[in-house]
Amino acid sequence: MQAQNYSIKTWAENDRPREKLLSKNPGSLTDSELLAILIGQGTREKNAVDLAKELLYSVKNNLNELGRLELHDLLKLNGIGKVKAVVILAALELGRRRQSIGALEKPVVGDSRQVAVYLRAMLQDQNREVFAVIFLNQANRVNHFEVVSQGGITGTVADPRLILKKALESHAVNVILCHNHPSGNLKPSKSDEELTYKIREAARFFDIKVIDHIIVSNDGYFSFADEGLM
Repeated sequence: MQAQNYSIKTWAENDRPREKLLSKNPGSLTDSELLAILIGQGTREKNAVDLAKELLYSVKNNLNELGRLELHDLLKLNGIGKVKAVVILAALELGRRRQSIGALEKPVVGDSRQVAVYLRAMLQDQNREVFAVIFLNQANRVNHFEVVSQGGITGTVADPRLILKKALESHAVNVILCHNHPSGNLKPSKSDEELTYKIREAARFFDIKVIDHIIVSNDGYFSFADEGLM
């Protein structure tokens, strides 16, 4: 077994993560080896694989938990600086975006389930509540998706004026409001219902229709339209 302070350069070529990926394929590498490639270089005390194993251990070897880490979480690990942390965060974000693309490959939004799958992929790693809007044209094709506000663990506030401004800028005819509940509770709050009503009524003056408000969590989703609340 390799000693922890051994440089990866001293390993047999077939054991080095980069060379292993080049000679075989990415699927043949372990999670720690793939993460080590992102980390690049280790420290005097630990090589890149050791750092990767330590980082994975901190999240109980759970890649979903790894995806929820933020910059300050990564920087807590001795040997992970800002440059390495940024590379890891960028890779995680690419993974999220790739996952979300499959949910809306068809540009026409058909039902709440299709939108919810997309939103869960986009927002699943958010530790705080965020409010987002999907802007659609007359054929319900997606023109634009944007997070319009970020809050704390228990809530966020969305500005109807900002949402309508962005809707007009993106030439939207229909919009879908959406936000996440990090707690897992899918029941809309009284403020969720009031905000939905306020945005819906304001949008009517611009001939823009709010067709749904979807709440997502790791446990599922809630659609205002499906529940007859629109």
